[in-house]
Amino acid sequence: MQLSVNQTCLEPENGFGAVSGDTVTIQQRTIRTSDDGVEAALPDVSIVMPSLNECQSLPHCIANAHEALALIMERYGLIGEVVVADNGSTDGSQALAESLGARVVPVAQRGYGAALIGGCHGAAGRFLLMGDADGSYDFTDGVAMIGRLVDGADVCMGSRFRGGIAPGAMPWKNRYIGNPALTGVLNLFFRSGIDDAHCGLRAITKDAFLDCGLAATGMEFASEMVIKASLRGLRIDQVPAKLSPDLRDRAPHLRPWRDGWRHLRYLLMLSPTWLFGVPALLALCLGLALLGAAGVDYLSPGTVPAIGAYWTLLGSASVAVGHLALLMALAGHLYGIRAGYRSPTFVTGIARRVANLESMLVTGLALLATGAAILACVAYGWVHRDFRAASSLLPPALGTLAITLGMQNMFGGFLMAIIGGHEARFFGDVTVDRRRETRP
Repeated sequence: MQLSVNQTCLEPENGFGAVSGDTVTIQQRTIRTSDDGVEAALPDVSIVMPSLNECQSLPHCIANAHEALALIMERYGLIGEVVVADNGSTDGSQALAESLGARVVPVAQRGYGAALIGGCHGAAGRFLLMGDADGSYDFTDGVAMIGRLVDGADVCMGSRFRGGIAPGAMPWKNRYIGNPALTGVLNLFFRSGIDDAHCGLRAITKDAFLDCGLAATGMEFASEMVIKASLRGLRIDQVPAKLSPDLRDRAPHLRPWRDGWRHLRYLLMLSPTWLFGVPALLALCLGLALLGAAGVDYLSPGTVPAIGAYWTLLGSASVAVGHLALLMALAGHLYGIRAGYRSPTFVTGIARRVANLESMLVTGLALLATGAAILACVAYGWVHRDFRAASSLLPPALGTLAITLGMQNMFGGFLMAIIGGHEARFFGDVTVDRRRETRP
């Protein structure tokens, strides 16, 4: 039997929190050695709750979490712990949590997402159950979530719309506008297949948590976890979860309009296809249609309704905008692949083969030469017309467009090479495996 000892401090990334102590790993079984020499098996399940001055509701939440852990032990034979990710409380929440049997992980960076990320990094369990520390969720609803993870799911979300929302537990604008709209957009963009993307009670395996590389520090963390799990092709299940009025006598930290915009912004930022790709397709189709009609009218007047100078300019500008948006979409996908939360697709596979830096430069130079040649012909015709105006704006518009596309191609090629790691190819062989990182 091989004995391996890791004497390093178990300190998570990004300064979100820390768990100190030596670890001893024996045939994949890990035990924690405390400062006084007492050894105890690391828990299988960690219930993580973010806390910022929650002294009023912590006793209920911690007792409820211990009740859930007892049920998890009874049903699945898994031991657990309660982790309070403290976000800088000044009301004595830390001492209270420890006195109630929870382990406190201090998280310096402020924010709902930052607290959860720090708490999850500091958690010792291989299954993580997250829930708010305001008493609005029943942690016993998370027992079924742990069961789904044991059954092979990577993520399990709670659904308040299936579990029930008590009167006064959720503002009407969140219940009937905000949550359905944002969840609908999320499902449209990322095909997650859930009906409540923002439920505060959710479970994830530690491996999946590390694999997703979650980084959102605010309320948009709720969306980020579902999005990145969907992009990584992880199995996402859903079970009912009840929502009750919270136990605090102060206003909640949630700010509906601000946090709603942060969620929507995050959805767009993580979906270059919808943010850039779809507008690129629409702009290219419109521009090519207008330029095509202008070309037919130029070569064979009277065949189609006359396309005037303004429509020709609009078509040229639309093609330029569509081309730029397409480059930004490809750059966004490349960044996601390099960051490790997005997998290569059929389209990015084609781009990898044909759109390296050299090919982007060559096509850019070819477009520049083509545009210069067209404009030279335009200038030659202008001189031979005794400097009179041309009958059509199409030739100079096409020449200018070719030069614009050529410059965008060259700049875009360098941008994507920089994102790809200062390499000359578009998509390198990138493998990001956060599961190899040493964690408690």
